[in-house]
Amino acid sequence: MNKLNFHNNKTMQDRRCVCVFLPNDDTLNIIINVKTLCQELLVQVCDLLRLKDCHLFGLSIIQNNEHIYMELDQKLSKYCPKEWKREASKGIDQFGPPMIIHFRAQYYVENGRLISDRVARYYYYWHLRKQVLLSQCIQREEAYFLLAAFALQADLGNFKRNKHFGKNFEPEAYFPQWVVAKRGREYILRHIPNMHKDQFALTASEAHLKFIKECAQLDDVTVHYYRLYKDKKEVEASLTLGLTLRGIQIFQNVGSVRQLLYDFPWNNVGKLVFVGKKFEILPDGLPSARKLIYYTGCPVRSRHLLQLLSNSHRLYMNLQPVLKQVRRLEENEEKKQYRESYISDALELDMEHLDKRSRASGSSAGSMSHPNRLSRHSTTSHGSSHTSGIETGSFRAPGQAPHRPLRTCSSSTTSHGSSHTSGIESSGKDRILDDDDEIEMLVDDPKDYEELHEVALEQELCIHITEDMLTMSPDQ
Repeated sequence: MNKLNFHNNKTMQDRRCVCVFLPNDDTLNIIINVKTLCQELLVQVCDLLRLKDCHLFGLSIIQNNEHIYMELDQKLSKYCPKEWKREASKGIDQFGPPMIIHFRAQYYVENGRLISDRVARYYYYWHLRKQVLLSQCIQREEAYFLLAAFALQADLGNFKRNKHFGKNFEPEAYFPQWVVAKRGREYILRHIPNMHKDQFALTASEAHLKFIKECAQLDDVTVHYYRLYKDKKEVEASLTLGLTLRGIQIFQNVGSVRQLLYDFPWNNVGKLVFVGKKFEILPDGLPSARKLIYYTGCPVRSRHLLQLLSNSHRLYMNLQPVLKQVRRLEENEEKKQYRESYISDALELDMEHLDKRSRASGSSAGSMSHPNRLSRHSTTSHGSSHTSGIETGSFRAPGQAPHRPLRTCSSSTTSHGSSHTSGIESSGKDRILDDDDEIEMLVDDPKDYEELHEVALEQELCIHITEDMLTMSPDQ
């Protein structure tokens, strides 16, 4: 195609370049149409990565040091810089600076077996690897060494002294900076090889599963953080909203340190209300006078937070019955391994006893070869409790409290009586919310989710996370 024909071709002029950053630091450079839907770009990225299960992942852009996840039914041009949208391509291979987009985990899970696709699990693992580097759980320092051992087993395979002893890895790639500064590189390089060696025979997939499970025990790894303001006039945000695996946390910003003020598990959140820039939290079972009022800064951020909170809650609720089933199967597997180990140990003792009797009776039989004793390396991790002085009180959920599905509604004339979804109700499918619309997330009556039908698990104890888990309430 010559230059003249190219400039007369509207389709070619509308093409742009995007650079997609992946969790493992790889990048994808993709040429797309400026009017492409975000969903189409996500599908293209997943196809290039051969990733079959993409429901935990999203596309984001960074605004004010926060990841803003794209709405998949919107055009990419909604999120692009104005210069990128205006600039016309000068030729087939001549594009301006690419738009930077991040492919990353948008939703978190407690157990890696909830991710059936190994490619998806691989990129989820790498997302957590980056989150661990930012973690500040000072009281759980030992967890970072265990995570590093799992990660080295996943990345390098079985420990080999002639290959992996010494400076075979960079501590900064596996540990938060404060751990490296506290312990020193030499200390880490001296002690980690033995911990790596303890993971012998774990496959990369098994190491990924252990890494994911241990990460869920750290308070600040499987979390999205967003700024909040105490009042409309506040310029610098003094608060931070943490969207965790199990609910919502509110932090006070003190310099570069976040101090936990409130911890609301999902079943202790009575109602969330977004009215323009205002964000209200009403804890369950408390009078409305105890509601907490904060500000998001702009209505666009309010809608983004509402969507993220709503989808995260739905996924959490829908996965609870499945997670209980996975835990049962894992416990049965551990019991089976214990029985095999016990039988092996008992058999070895019997063989030793027979061998001694044989030697005592002067038997001429040759020495008896003993079977190798089955051994099993297990690590139990315990989540750290919050420090004293944190105002939680009745906000924290009892251990066996039933979870309740949230529903959202608008303050418009929409009927709310029969709705149990967490989606945004409006007078029409394509209705655009005004900046001052009041949007609520309400808690329905308690449901016994243990009675829900169990999801069939594959042989690897894995399930497929489906679109319905993000769009439908558990009782539907």
